Amino acid sequence: MLRVANCSGFYGDRLSAAREMVEGGPIDVLTGDWLAELTMLILAGSRLKGRPGYAPTFLRQLEDVLGPCLDRGIKIVANAGGLDPAGCAEAVHELAARLGLSPAVAHVTGDDLMGRPLDLVNADTGERLDAEPLTANAYLGGRPIARALAAGADVVVTGRVTDAALVTGPGMWRYGWGPDDLDALAGSVVAGHVIECGCQATGGNYAFFQDVPDLAHCGFPIAELHGDGSSVITKHPGTGGLVSIGTVTAQLVYEIAGPRYPGPDVVARFDTITLSDDGPDRVRISGVRGEPPPDTLKVAVTVPGGYRNTMTLVLTGLDVADKARVAEEAIWARVPRESFDEVDVTLTDRGLLRITVMDRDRRKAGRVFSSAVVETGLAGYPGFHALTPPGDASPYGIYWPVLVPAAEVPWTVHLDGRPLPPDPSPGGATLPSLARALPANATASPAQDPRAEVRRDAAPNGGGQLADPLPAPDVRRVPLGRIMGARSGDKGGNANLGVWVDTPERYAWLAATLTVDRLKESLPELAPYRIDRHDLPNLHALNFVVHGLLGRGVAASPRMDPQAKALGEELRGCPVDVPEDLLPGPSKRPA
Repeated sequence: MLRVANCSGFYGDRLSAAREMVEGGPIDVLTGDWLAELTMLILAGSRLKGRPGYAPTFLRQLEDVLGPCLDRGIKIVANAGGLDPAGCAEAVHELAARLGLSPAVAHVTGDDLMGRPLDLVNADTGERLDAEPLTANAYLGGRPIARALAAGADVVVTGRVTDAALVTGPGMWRYGWGPDDLDALAGSVVAGHVIECGCQATGGNYAFFQDVPDLAHCGFPIAELHGDGSSVITKHPGTGGLVSIGTVTAQLVYEIAGPRYPGPDVVARFDTITLSDDGPDRVRISGVRGEPPPDTLKVAVTVPGGYRNTMTLVLTGLDVADKARVAEEAIWARVPRESFDEVDVTLTDRGLLRITVMDRDRRKAGRVFSSAVVETGLAGYPGFHALTPPGDASPYGIYWPVLVPAAEVPWTVHLDGRPLPPDPSPGGATLPSLARALPANATASPAQDPRAEVRRDAAPNGGGQLADPLPAPDVRRVPLGRIMGARSGDKGGNANLGVWVDTPERYAWLAATLTVDRLKESLPELAPYRIDRHDLPNLHALNFVVHGLLGRGVAASPRMDPQAKALGEELRGCPVDVPEDLLPGPSKRPA
């Protein structure tokens, strides 16, 4: 068993988490994820200002635990290197020297594709971008991490790798997995996906948060990884939070698309995952099947988008819609709406009029716009006031995913500053054929067979429309969230909305009821967008991908919720008629 602990789910997570994981119980590997899609833009901005292009909070955490980890043989693997893994590794050496320690520190290069010609065709939309990238980083897999650990590294610092690689890499190192070990690799990817976001696996942001004890002191997750790729998700005893089939399912449906979850090491089949209770705060993941990875790597490209500015006006009392119209007319009379590259106007149901402008001209998007809003203060609607003072515009960036041939992205591991020779392991061997993903003459149900393409979203209307369920004799109108959990988030310019229930009976009802059309009726904001529905009956879950909702990515989205984090809770608040026999008792919620 290899115990892989997470101590960071994003750049800015709890600083004490590394110490808590090292001191709270036995672990073998300490990992952390610092690199969201938005983080690369943040680090690029830091680097332009002369600050480090890596996550300095990693060093603050490392200061607390480097000595104990060396004493106990705990390996440290982190993607905190960001845009400068070599600089981060050097900073680790400097920290260690200050502490009187001498760890072997490895860093991985090869993900940074700046300076190389790239065909900037958006992998999601097919659009071509004619711009000079600010950053361009390929998502590497776990193989370079395994190489670093095999060479004796105590600390491994990477740049852009897949989030799951922080678990898959140590698994490759411990168990010697090669590219043919598809199922084991897939299982490790699933375990990595569960723990990559820290406390989101242990009750954080959980739909049924009332069931989570001591959420204020939520423990971080641990994956107990086995040689066959199966794992147990748990946390240290005595910590707050909850590990249950519900909390693990919530994270499994977070920021995915269809049942096939592609990565540089393997395609993990999420429709083959089996979850089972393994005791208090322990959930076993097994049965995961894998397929060969694609011959391309995803590259996260960011480009400067221009400048943006937002003013939010408060509308109260009567005639809110008319007040919003008058407010807009007054503003655009002073600075024409069409003079900006982009404008977004949102009137919320709470009476907030949020106006965002974007333009290549910083002055126009800045004081010109905000001053025009202020000028309407005594010549506009009654009750005028704003939530923010007038301010300057701020730069924003565009996230642009592209694909490159994997064979054209070599990586190098550097140990204590010296490059290691190419990996002699079978990591570059010819990949097995798709037929080898299942044993010869094997039989499997559609939910288990990785080669099956039984999709409920293939109905004629293209939106997952199923036959209406049989009428129930007794129904009650309740918020959908009384029986259904949800978790939503961003994936580039798309939003992901995963929902789940806890029993086969509830799932049959949910799958028949929550069609794409019904989703658009419940959340009218989604009506203009193409939505794909993917069914995961093994998890009693559905996943919806809303294409284009977030525009050019988080940093460029004018939405009040630019990462679509609240989308799931908005859906859970929608009323629906539910059969009485599917509703929980008065003191029990589905988990």
